Amino acid sequence: MRDVSPVQTERQLIRLAADGDARAIRSLYDRYAPRVYAVVRRIAADDDLAEDCAQEAWIRAIRALPTFRGDARFSTWLHRIAVNAALQSLRKADTRSKREERLSEDAPVGPGRADSLLQKRLEHALDALPEGMHEVLILHDVEGYTHEEIGDVLGVTSGTSKSQLFKARAKMRSLLSGLAGAAHEHGAEAWSM
Repeated sequence: MRDVSPVQTERQLIRLAADGDARAIRSLYDRYAPRVYAVVRRIAADDDLAEDCAQEAWIRAIRALPTFRGDARFSTWLHRIAVNAALQSLRKADTRSKREERLSEDAPVGPGRADSLLQKRLEHALDALPEGMHEVLILHDVEGYTHEEIGDVLGVTSGTSKSQLFKARAKMRSLLSGLAGAAHEHGAEAWSM
């Protein structure tokens, strides 16, 4: 392990940390941990969630250190990672809470035959998508990410994200094209709900 002196420049620390130097990583952490926590705390609005988000942000940052080119200041780069980690955690928590909402007493107990068929067809169509298209479709249409956020998460440009989403939707339309006919076979009233 290399010796990290207190007077080393930030650029030197980043280079050493990117090479896996534990002291350099610790030095960067000591410098920026309060800022990272403050950023995620403002977004998360909860101490426990903020701690989880900050930890996730540091894990992502340390893994991504070898890709840091220095085009922006390190603090700006780290801030962006922290914001993305916090936003992703909030979306996951929000999605989870929506799934866990209590059903009203008027809610149907189980899916009808047509609903089960639809679910199976959708799952099959999603599974048939190539990985990149599948990820972008889920992140954008299900999780609500913007193309810029998807680009950050997947390491692609927002243009690539838009292109993958366009292709994924077209492929899903193609895979599900016979669905309207199936609705009439199994009872159109079940599909119109």
